[in-house]
Amino acid sequence: MATENIEDAKAQMGYDPTTNYDEATMAQQRQIEQEIAGCQPLIGKETDLKTLHDEYSPEDKIYQDKITDLQRKHSAYRRIRMDGNCFYRGFGFGYMEKLLKDKSELQRFKEVVTTSKDEMIKLGFPSFTIEDFHSNFIEVLEKLEKDCGVDELLEIFNDQGYSDYLVVYLRLLVSGHLQKNDDFFMNFIEGGRSVKEFCAQEVEPMGKESDHIHITALTAITGVPVCIEYMDRSEGHGVTTLVFPDDKTPVLTLLYKPGHYDLLY
Repeated sequence: MATENIEDAKAQMGYDPTTNYDEATMAQQRQIEQEIAGCQPLIGKETDLKTLHDEYSPEDKIYQDKITDLQRKHSAYRRIRMDGNCFYRGFGFGYMEKLLKDKSELQRFKEVVTTSKDEMIKLGFPSFTIEDFHSNFIEVLEKLEKDCGVDELLEIFNDQGYSDYLVVYLRLLVSGHLQKNDDFFMNFIEGGRSVKEFCAQEVEPMGKESDHIHITALTAITGVPVCIEYMDRSEGHGVTTLVFPDDKTPVLTLLYKPGHYDLLY
């Protein structure tokens, strides 16, 4: 259904190779977000990457070439619902999927999450708010300890209540890390806002999209390196690959298209 909506939107827009489609793509995505919310799962099934070609016109050589480049490194992807929370949801599912097969890493991450609650309370987050989201996050990690499978994890992440609680806690982790290191991160915030104001406006609310500063903070606080494959209309036939932090081997890979993240395999 989502692909059909995208194709309908493309047909209405037409294709003009002289046009910069980044803004148009983002506007198109926002337009169909509400339409697909009721029919697209929060986390989709694993799909052959070659199907991504069908989302763009055959004449759209820039994106077609970049998808071909992606296929040299990746074979499949999971579509994440376009609701502004796609980075956190894709990160959460992709990493926890890895934890199903790595119990020592699971214990390390559980310790990070366990101690994070007190750290955030020290930073001034209300304990009654933190406690609720923290306990739900720990509950899911305990399910992973009991050898739940990918299907059960997918079920958890497609349950709106469970899934949103996980996203909220990841957002709170990012907010806490930014505020704890405000002397550094204030240099990357525009508009004369403090780090605390930025977090209240751009990090903590659901539906707010993520950029480099969010990725930098989440990978730092969790200790989980991430690769982002940027597929936009910049020059060149290949995608731009960035690793956060750049001196680590990534644990998972996300595909970024203007305004949206999906999970790559």
